Amino acid sequence: MAQPVVWGAVQLSSQGEIEENLDRVAALVDEAAQRGARTVLLPENFAYMGDEDGKRGFAEDLDAANGPIARRIAEIARSAGVTIVAGGFPERSDDPARPYNTCAVFGADGALRSRYRKIHLFDVETTDGMRYCESASTMAGSEAQIVEIDGLRVGLSICYDLRFPELYRRLSAEGCEVIVVPAAFTLLTGKDHWLVLLRARAIEAQAYVVAAAQWGTHPHRRATFGKSCIIDPWGEVIAQASEGEGVVTAPLDLAYLSRVRARVPALEHRRL
Repeated sequence: MAQPVVWGAVQLSSQGEIEENLDRVAALVDEAAQRGARTVLLPENFAYMGDEDGKRGFAEDLDAANGPIARRIAEIARSAGVTIVAGGFPERSDDPARPYNTCAVFGADGALRSRYRKIHLFDVETTDGMRYCESASTMAGSEAQIVEIDGLRVGLSICYDLRFPELYRRLSAEGCEVIVVPAAFTLLTGKDHWLVLLRARAIEAQAYVVAAAQWGTHPHRRATFGKSCIIDPWGEVIAQASEGEGVVTAPLDLAYLSRVRARVPALEHRRL
């Protein structure tokens, strides 16, 4: 059985200045690497947390590999010697007005390994008077994605996806052992639902869940909950961030995952 491998989750308070945000990413990825992490997850909107419409101006062609955000993340991955799961940033689509919200995986060599385009878009009016209409500025993806990292099958998702268990059933049925949830969960919904939903996904899939979140206040009165964390296949929170920016790390242990699945073989008992 493979040895445990350490993962890190970065908590950010991204603002509207891309270079400043990416400088913070570089510092926190380096901190995670120094703490032994071999893979580091970044939150959704790690590079830019400004006006939703503003994303259109810097959406990148990932296949061309020449966009400033992807290029910088590749450089950070190479410098730190880690795989980076870059939580969510704008990727060009066929509609110039609506780029994808894409989670991209960069290997320790800086190469693009995989990508997932967010399927479920956040069109919600919350009780504090905030209105979100992600679909007005974002194209929805349509395909679940799993990538192998250090011998682990990793299912990719982004933020609002967390409320749709059928996506995680698909990932689980395809053998995922780790689920990543980069997010910018609102403060209002996060305080009641964030940890509950993350623990439920871990228990249902009998998989590790690594969740990296935005925290604090951002332009346009936006407030996010934070509480980046790593959850084991039994549903226990084994690492959690406090207030502010920072990093959490924890070992992911396939041997323990196998014991959990043997103890309660729910994945073998599915009927529907």
